Amino acid sequence: MYTHEDLSRLQAQSLKMQSWIRTQTFSPETTKRLRRFSSWEVSELILGINQSTFRGRLAADLDLPGGEVEPDGRQRWFSLDEINELRRRIKVNKKSLMPPRPAGKRALRAAIANFKGGAGKSTVALHLAHAAALDGYRVLLVDFDPQATLSHSMGLTDVDEEYTVWGIMARDLIRETDRMNAAVSGAASGTALPQRQIPSSIREMGLEVLRTPDFIKPTSWSTIDIVPSCANAAFVEFASAQYRHLNPEWSFFAAVSRYLDSLNDDDYDLIIFDCPPAIGYQSMNAVFAADMLYIPSGPGYWEYDSTTSFIGQLAEALEDLAAGFEGTVPGGTMRLPKAFADIRFLMTRYETGNELHRAMYEAFGKVFGEHLTKHPVEMTRAVEQSGRFLSSVYEIDYRDMTRETWRRARASFDRAYEEFRGNVLAAWDKI
Repeated sequence: MYTHEDLSRLQAQSLKMQSWIRTQTFSPETTKRLRRFSSWEVSELILGINQSTFRGRLAADLDLPGGEVEPDGRQRWFSLDEINELRRRIKVNKKSLMPPRPAGKRALRAAIANFKGGAGKSTVALHLAHAAALDGYRVLLVDFDPQATLSHSMGLTDVDEEYTVWGIMARDLIRETDRMNAAVSGAASGTALPQRQIPSSIREMGLEVLRTPDFIKPTSWSTIDIVPSCANAAFVEFASAQYRHLNPEWSFFAAVSRYLDSLNDDDYDLIIFDCPPAIGYQSMNAVFAADMLYIPSGPGYWEYDSTTSFIGQLAEALEDLAAGFEGTVPGGTMRLPKAFADIRFLMTRYETGNELHRAMYEAFGKVFGEHLTKHPVEMTRAVEQSGRFLSSVYEIDYRDMTRETWRRARASFDRAYEEFRGNVLAAWDKI
């Protein structure tokens, strides 16, 4: 017979293996580092200008970042910060290379959600974030998934649960309860109303004094930050049910939305959520806070069936929230009933030569129409390899494989990102 002690022992063994894998994947210090990008990548794939034009600009202005030069002098390699400095200072035909962003608006929030495991949510979130960063955007990732795949892929492994979405929700419970109690105490009424009580076990954690930046961690990408997750945060669903019992009037689903409202409008350009494979307290926080819903799905029938169930159950959950909290204003920039600026379905693990995949893509199109993205994410050897090493295709050095294999994988995500950016810009006008 086996008990929780046996499970703990097996986890301890697995953690040792995880530590070894990280030393092979990241660095001997288990710290992930972002590689440099060649002048070919910077000019043609990132800045979108001719290589000769790029070399000419560098030669004409010696104050521009010059990168690191290979010993043979044939290639220069640039850091992300150097790329962004070049983007700010170089103009082509008097046009800026900075990405478009509406003035005076907060960051656009996109939730990558589906309760089908293996649909590619973390992979999509990771690649969209990396592509956006290379495009010049400042990105905040929020990892709602206790599996923490996105957090691990961004190089974060040692995370305390109080600095995850669970901590944000528990802090929100305390602050909202105190606000409600203060409102009751200050009411002009001759009747004494009962105060909502928060157990000392919750208050003693000191979550209410944590500041907004305390939950945000830097990554190896200088323009990508993350609110990470960890395996210990898996108990958030149980804890949230208890919290709702403590204060039934607490609009639990708006906790993360309220937290994000405390950010400055110009802190980030994009906020991307990686949702857990379930409809629960965390995923409801994600979809309520989101402006845009991106739903990845694999190309099989069962995945189509699961996606259909997901949107049906999500619709029912949002309807229940709208009815149960009618008349309240739960989140500063969000309202009930919940409305999205856009909803898109993205097919993942797609193989262009697979007849079944093509048929399923056509079926998705007939059902979801314009909500189906035009560019599915293809499954290539480079994509599979990047997943094994907790990286995106953008992080893989093209010299580690044939350039054509690498370019094909990158091209698939580039097309998906370009479409995503167009959808983001259109949705930005609606918020």
